[in-house]
Amino acid sequence: MRIIPAIDLIDGACVRLAQGDFLKKTLYSREPVDVAMEMEEHGIKYLHLVDLDGAREGKIRNHGVLEAITDKTELKVDFSGGIRTDEDMRTAFRCGASQVTCGSIAVTQPGLFLKWLDEYGPEKIILGADFRQRKVAAGGWLSGSETDIISFLRKYRSEGVLYAMCTDIERDGMLEGPSVEMYKEIITIEGLSLIASGGITSLEDLMILREAGCEAAIIGKALYEGKISLKELAGIC
Repeated sequence: MRIIPAIDLIDGACVRLAQGDFLKKTLYSREPVDVAMEMEEHGIKYLHLVDLDGAREGKIRNHGVLEAITDKTELKVDFSGGIRTDEDMRTAFRCGASQVTCGSIAVTQPGLFLKWLDEYGPEKIILGADFRQRKVAAGGWLSGSETDIISFLRKYRSEGVLYAMCTDIERDGMLEGPSVEMYKEIITIEGLSLIASGGITSLEDLMILREAGCEAAIIGKALYEGKISLKELAGIC
């Protein structure tokens, strides 16, 4: 299972939100490039970089940080937040993203999402499928839907999606453990690789997700709050 630390960006700074609430923001560093470089020094190979400004405003904003990180490190970065147009997508890849995670657009403009899936290939495009009480959420988690998460994932798997990054919003940033039972249900979708996100608090959580069959796991607040150290991650990467 791949271990993928996350850096969430607001105004170019490294932050974390609780349950996606922009009013519950904690600042951890104003130098996200330095944070990424330290991760790499500890053997980390992958990074999930989230443009929260972009997610809120509906247009990519922090691509400069993406470009700086991919220039200064060899990290394989998947980028998300604010990808709404062809130009946003080109910008993300031009600035060094290895993959791009698309969530809101898959909900609001499925035709455009499928166009990108065909144009860039399923190895490059990750389906962002965030949920609250089994219902898909979009727009930086500011808007919900009545779409069941499993139905949503099955539909896009049938269209060729290989990777889905799924976050239980109610657990994100709360350090209360991941939605293991929900992830076990998702993993039953044949051919879909699950990147689990939200609530991971300990190395034990990671082992549980690995045993469940997750392809990768995102670690955010637990890392910044010292619940899991980079040195510990180095031992299991």
